Amino acid sequence: MSSTVRATVVQASSIFYDTPATLDKAEKLLKEAAALGSQLVVFPEAFIGGYPRGYNFADLSPRGKESFRKYHASAINVPGPEVDRLATMAAKYKVYLVTGVVERDGYTLYCTVLFFDPEGNYLGKHRKLMPTYWERLFWGFGDCSTTPVYDTPYGKLGSVICWENRMPLFRTSMYGKGIEIYCAPTADSGDKWVSVMTHVAIEGGCYVLSPIQFCRRKDYPPPPEYLYSPSEEYVAPDYDSILWAGGSVIISPHGDVLAGPNYEGEGLFTADLDVRGEIPKAKFRFDVVGHYSRADVLNLTVNNHPLVPVTFTASPPKIKEDEKMDECKDVQKTGNSGVC
Repeated sequence: MSSTVRATVVQASSIFYDTPATLDKAEKLLKEAAALGSQLVVFPEAFIGGYPRGYNFADLSPRGKESFRKYHASAINVPGPEVDRLATMAAKYKVYLVTGVVERDGYTLYCTVLFFDPEGNYLGKHRKLMPTYWERLFWGFGDCSTTPVYDTPYGKLGSVICWENRMPLFRTSMYGKGIEIYCAPTADSGDKWVSVMTHVAIEGGCYVLSPIQFCRRKDYPPPPEYLYSPSEEYVAPDYDSILWAGGSVIISPHGDVLAGPNYEGEGLFTADLDVRGEIPKAKFRFDVVGHYSRADVLNLTVNNHPLVPVTFTASPPKIKEDEKMDECKDVQKTGNSGVC
């Protein structure tokens, strides 16, 4: 296993309602990160598909329904052509790529993180377990069948999204999987978020990488197509105003800030992670699911089976071609409408 890995967190905005342009921007940023020698690059929550900041999805008017239709159209299928393109990017720049996306599964959307290796293989995904507050109006709920931790040459890699990081039982489940490079893409920001990430790094004895979008009003469509606030119906917005100030950060297993936080604009923030060198030192004093645990008193059971609303106990029988023709004849004889 390699001793160190150079990791970059990306602080940048999506191009809202324009997924092809956002993918182009992702490739540009990935190229810049690779030029820094990065071997692991992590993008923010919902980077592909966009975070609908400020929009009122409780609006059930025709305009509100049309807004959701556009947001649904901007999401991506997993797998799908956008996933293939991201895999190609990872291979082209020879990096482990971790990125937030808005995943479309039928007519339900999920806040999802995708993982890719430097050979261009799509490794898998994590769907956000609990959308936060108003996010429940437009994102579905994940389950623990998609909470992977991957062995890499640099350490065990996984992701916990945004306020999932405030869920102590979920964090504990990830510690139980041995996570060492803990990716925490988020739509949160500010000093309190850095405090949360610092706590996670110390508690888990792991490196924490938290990329956050930096957004200006001009990164979203103008009114009336997109209303960041109701006042925009009457007053033109300041398109250079900052809607979200970033604050991306990388933190060591000892709680030291290695890169960031930055609240000034888009950028790449990079640090060298010495997993084999520093994590054992951190775990020496506190190993939350090891020598500092008390399984005789406290333990956690995780349901990691897929939670699905409909289960079929057997596959429907296949209709043979001659039986299908007989059915067609019956339809024609009885005069019933039908397509054969």
